[in-house]
Amino acid sequence: MKGYIYYDEVDAVRNRWFIDELIKEGTEKQLDVELLTGDADLPDDAKFVLYRGRDFGKSRQFESDGIIVINRSEVNRIANDKIQTCELAAILGIPAIPTRRLNSSLDVREYPVIIKTSDGHGGAEVHLCTTEAEVDEIVAHYADRQLLIQPYIEHGSSDVRLYVIGNEVVGAVKRTGVGTFKANVALGGTAERFVPPSPLREFAVRIAKALKSDYIGVDFIQNKDNVWLLNELEDPVGARSLYETSEVNVAREVMQHICRKIEKTL
Repeated sequence: MKGYIYYDEVDAVRNRWFIDELIKEGTEKQLDVELLTGDADLPDDAKFVLYRGRDFGKSRQFESDGIIVINRSEVNRIANDKIQTCELAAILGIPAIPTRRLNSSLDVREYPVIIKTSDGHGGAEVHLCTTEAEVDEIVAHYADRQLLIQPYIEHGSSDVRLYVIGNEVVGAVKRTGVGTFKANVALGGTAERFVPPSPLREFAVRIAKALKSDYIGVDFIQNKDNVWLLNELEDPVGARSLYETSEVNVAREVMQHICRKIEKTL
């Protein structure tokens, strides 16, 4: 069966190793998989697309063309909107970091406070503010973007990410920031293997089932009272940290999941 892996052009270069692994694992399962990037049109022979972008409109168009999309567009839409993510957590009864929309410094009730873009990723657009002037500067900088506000929660500059394929948690990592409150490995943080307690596994699976997702990351932080709080969802989610800290072959697991999904549609 013919399928494509979609990446934005810049991300495709950075993730070339993982792409090659996905293609190799697909070949072993009789799936003919090729890379598709940027604005390239989806060929007529496509039966499925492993969508690794963040434009849910594009994945929604693939779906309207009758293509199996992994993850489906609604997963992409919610995971790339932190406000939607928080609302989903509330519906599912999962503790989450309190999150509100931010329009101006008048919305800040106490400091310090975390300001984020609603659709940002990788930690680059996350800011710790301690004064009204700092908030005003952030608001001006992102004048054309939706911002959100969260209380600063002391969490030892660390978080945990659970990797969920289908309805199964296949692995997890603990990430710790170096010289910053941000735990993102892409910003210089470190990662180590993490064995998630049962409640976290239950929360992650509950989210995956509600979203009907295929492959996502679910991030939590733990506050000073040892309460786990949902922080963000990741779609697409990178697997580098999981490869480095475990024996999980993510590409193999993902392609096996795709095979099972395709079989159900035949």
